Amino acid sequence: MTDIALITPHLWFDNEAREAAAFYCSVFPDSRVLRVTTLPDTPSGAVDVVEFELAGQFFQAISAGPMFKFNEAISFVVRCDTQAEIDRYWDKLSDVPESEACGWCKDRFGLSWQIVPRATDTMMRCGDADKISRVVRAFLGMKKFDLAALQAAFDGR
Repeated sequence: MTDIALITPHLWFDNEAREAAAFYCSVFPDSRVLRVTTLPDTPSGAVDVVEFELAGQFFQAISAGPMFKFNEAISFVVRCDTQAEIDRYWDKLSDVPESEACGWCKDRFGLSWQIVPRATDTMMRCGDADKISRVVRAFLGMKKFDLAALQAAFDGR
């Protein structure tokens, strides 16, 4: 088993921790469910704790009832090298069209994701205020990011 990371995201689900972990493992390469442990006699009854790894990042999830819900204050950023990658992750993860904005989407479990081109990291750190402003104006009008349009905005085309 993989060593447990110092800091591990922990996700609270009503009762879908196993299903969510399996789904996320199907979306991201080099991912796997590591272990499921059932904890008996908790205030929520018997709960499942699921340990899984997504592309090298260790996670835990728990199915412990409806006390807590996800919101947009927490999201996971997925950096993509190509438009095809952006499209693939968006198509698999986005399940709530009304939540789509500026590269953000929400999956069927209510978890928020940011599907972003890796190139925007360089664009946003270039130090040229005009280029940065053009890129920001371009992405503020997008739901799913369009890498070619962002590059055109950066280049001033």
